Amino acid sequence: MFIDTHAHIYSEQLLMDKDEFLERSLAANVTTILMPAIDKHTHEAMLAMEGPSPVKCISMMGLHPCSVKGDFEQELQLIEDHLRQRKFVAIGETGLDFYWDLNFKEQQYIAFKQQIEWAIQYDVPIVIHSRSSTRECIDLVTQYKGKGLKGVFHCFGGSREEAEQIMNLGFYLGIGGVLTFKKSGLDEVMRQVGLDRVVLETDAPYLAPVPYRGKRNEPAYIPLIAQRLSEVMGVTMDEIAEVTTNNAKKLFNL
Repeated sequence: MFIDTHAHIYSEQLLMDKDEFLERSLAANVTTILMPAIDKHTHEAMLAMEGPSPVKCISMMGLHPCSVKGDFEQELQLIEDHLRQRKFVAIGETGLDFYWDLNFKEQQYIAFKQQIEWAIQYDVPIVIHSRSSTRECIDLVTQYKGKGLKGVFHCFGGSREEAEQIMNLGFYLGIGGVLTFKKSGLDEVMRQVGLDRVVLETDAPYLAPVPYRGKRNEPAYIPLIAQRLSEVMGVTMDEIAEVTTNNAKKLFNL
């Protein structure tokens, strides 16, 4: 049994064949899919995916850093409204993205800090997006050490030093399709840091693993990531499934 801890299955790219990709997920023993939020334009579609399904689909709530614009305060208010109405499995995805657009860098920090505060308040994990900003995200999370903050650095692709710092903060590493890329270097990092703080994810429909790299990703590809991780670590697929599933259950209180 596998858990995909990060998949945007409510995206238009996947909704066109919703029933089929969910059936493929179940056939691949991916029995639970955690859905990170993006912004007000996708909340409704995400929440609708929690309906009856052969696979358990569970929502997070948050504001993606790439959606932090001039109206970010209104976006945060909508998130707070959702958080007051019901329980979510995590806050996210949030964080910092210094790859695409730096025009709202200061606002990204404000939004990230607010969502950290909510994660602590509601005692749920936070799911961190850290593209071109891993160091900055680690530094910010470090400021909350000892305050009960927990979570995962989604789509981790950093160095051994960064991985160890993240794990020392009590956080997990979200490992996805990048592990299967020949020149990512993530395989060597994983050999050095071990499995104690690892969860699996696809980030579907993005970052499909080899041999589907460049094509649409989906949760059914989790076993391809697990297979590569088992080769890297020199353990069986069963062990990868057991450890990563237990880690996800513990982190997200499933």
